[in-house]
Amino acid sequence: MARIETTHTGSLPRPEGLTTLLVEVEEGRAPAGLAERANAAVADVVARQLAVGLDIVNDGEQGKIGYSTYVRDRLSGFSGEPTPRPQSRDLVGHEDFVALSVQLRGRPRVMLPPCTGPIALADPEAAPREVAALVAAGRAAGVGPERLFMSAASPGVIALFFENHYYPSREEYLHAIVEAMRTEYRAIIDAGLTLQLDCPDFAMSYNTVFADLSVDEFRSEVALAVEALNLAVADLPPERIRLHLCWGNFEAPHTHDIALADVIDLVLRANPAGIVLEAANPRHGHEWQVFERVALPEDKYLVVGVLDTTTNFVEHPELIAQRLRNYADLVGPERVMAGNDCGFSTFIGYNRVAPSIVWEKMAAMVEGARLASS
Repeated sequence: MARIETTHTGSLPRPEGLTTLLVEVEEGRAPAGLAERANAAVADVVARQLAVGLDIVNDGEQGKIGYSTYVRDRLSGFSGEPTPRPQSRDLVGHEDFVALSVQLRGRPRVMLPPCTGPIALADPEAAPREVAALVAAGRAAGVGPERLFMSAASPGVIALFFENHYYPSREEYLHAIVEAMRTEYRAIIDAGLTLQLDCPDFAMSYNTVFADLSVDEFRSEVALAVEALNLAVADLPPERIRLHLCWGNFEAPHTHDIALADVIDLVLRANPAGIVLEAANPRHGHEWQVFERVALPEDKYLVVGVLDTTTNFVEHPELIAQRLRNYADLVGPERVMAGNDCGFSTFIGYNRVAPSIVWEKMAAMVEGARLASS
């Protein structure tokens, strides 16, 4: 069997000191030494990923406040009092869980001001600086850009988190975001990295902002987001891009999640060659069977999430190998990579897995991929 390579989804634990500085940014202050601290954290996290045996690594999103909300400081058009986010509908009837959940304790408030004016690129140097720090860290660790990836917020996830109070329609809002984000996507590709577009809106939003829609109505919203994504990367090579499909990186019942089967055809219309899927999440671990009925296009591959990022259990390598083989037997091992379900630190202060256990999980994934490849 072809060797199954390993990667992950994006965010990794940040050093405590860096987290403190990022909280200050979130609170509207500009702490001294942030760039230097973030660059040092990037160098450390790249070296650590390589040491544990991962094949395709990134910057761990060390300098970002959140995987999607970081754009607030790079784009203009967001202002005003943050809008409240709708509660996930699978929490209704489980108020006891909400009260007890550790995810609601001690987490800094994420500031999500609405869109109140024209969206435009306000800091054109932010993405190139971030890319340069990752490339330098890779070079110092002895790897080139072909072994590096960088995540970026998709147009759809930006529209999901920042409520539109300005544009006449969702389509116009999405297209404005497309125009503003193209520069970031291009900067990542031009540096020789793999671009990962985070697209939890393709699934997670069915449980939140679109909770009142039917499946067919929701599919129409996903189709709009896919169209926007394709427009944003129309002139970029699909084989250098992957997208992350997600039902939300939070521990909860997830009993109202949209089924993968209900959106997979739309996801496969997206230009990126790579599809990063949750396969460890207990509500979606069975969905490898979707590919018994749906043919994966020849020009696409899957990054299979074999690690749950909401639990401190360390998955057994044999279980990881089993999860990988389920997909490899259907689409071919040469079109499967091992990854994790979501980021381990999607927002600052949002860690539910202890950092030491994150790295044990990663080591288990490397071993599981080795077993699946033998």
